[in-house]
Amino acid sequence: MLALRRDNKGLGVRKIAKPAAGGEALIRVLLSGICNTDLEIARGYAGFKGTIGHEFVGVVEESSNQKLIGRRVVGEINAGCGKCVLCLAGDPRHCPNRTVLGIVGRDGAHAEYLKLPVENLLPVPTKITDEHAVFTEPLAAACGILERAELTKADRVAVIGDGKLGLLCAQVVSLAGAPLLLVGKHQSKLRIAERRGIETTTPTKATNRNRTFDVVVEASGAAPGFELALNLLKPKGRLVLKSTFNAPTTVNASRIVVDEISIVGSRCGRFKPALNLLAKGAVDVDSLISEEYPLAEGVHAMDRAGARGVLKVLLRPSA
Repeated sequence: MLALRRDNKGLGVRKIAKPAAGGEALIRVLLSGICNTDLEIARGYAGFKGTIGHEFVGVVEESSNQKLIGRRVVGEINAGCGKCVLCLAGDPRHCPNRTVLGIVGRDGAHAEYLKLPVENLLPVPTKITDEHAVFTEPLAAACGILERAELTKADRVAVIGDGKLGLLCAQVVSLAGAPLLLVGKHQSKLRIAERRGIETTTPTKATNRNRTFDVVVEASGAAPGFELALNLLKPKGRLVLKSTFNAPTTVNASRIVVDEISIVGSRCGRFKPALNLLAKGAVDVDSLISEEYPLAEGVHAMDRAGARGVLKVLLRPSA
């Protein structure tokens, strides 16, 4: 099969053996999505080598659960050991021995086939198209904000970053009813949020509102977003950090201590809330799709995904 891989030769589409299920579910990939984490991995983030990609929708071809065979599915990306306290509690996202699809120790989704544990899979409702279902993982990551920082309608919230994740985060926060400001640099992207009734501004203009927000979600994917986030927060404010940038970051520790800022990381969210939002049509993902390429053009697609102004780039393994 074909797979987009990072190896000793760099990034390339390689022909490799189709995976054997080996007690897991074998899934034929229908569509996969390139995200900023993929771009960082291609630059060396996490030291991963293998097939990249973790956003996908596919069809189950082999499974111990016969009801799943032939069904369209999405899959939670963390595969735990099944034995530790976290796994036994039903949350393998921080299992110390976990593998992570296309990120840690497990070949990923930019391929014709992948495999995942059966318990990671969620059937996709018929009303959700492939092009929408492929957004389940990043939308779940946006929903994960609400796991890590409980929001009320009295909280003033800013989201920094108008990329794919930032726009999804803004929509999820908006649905929670909190007063919201999206900070970004690209008018074409900010207009996507404005069409959803979300207030927007630029980083330069946002400085006029320093120390006025209760919660700031940093989803810019760039180190300067961290400093802006701290500047926007009130004393005792909460910073939800979504970015996984592979670059040095200067932290103003004294500011964090003096203003008693709480910082929480937010990585993966649960898939079920994301699927529910997609089934209801509660979020706009169509506006986030910029381009689509066949898997064979995966390297070019990665280049395009990193280009200025481009949002989601999709890969289709077969026509």
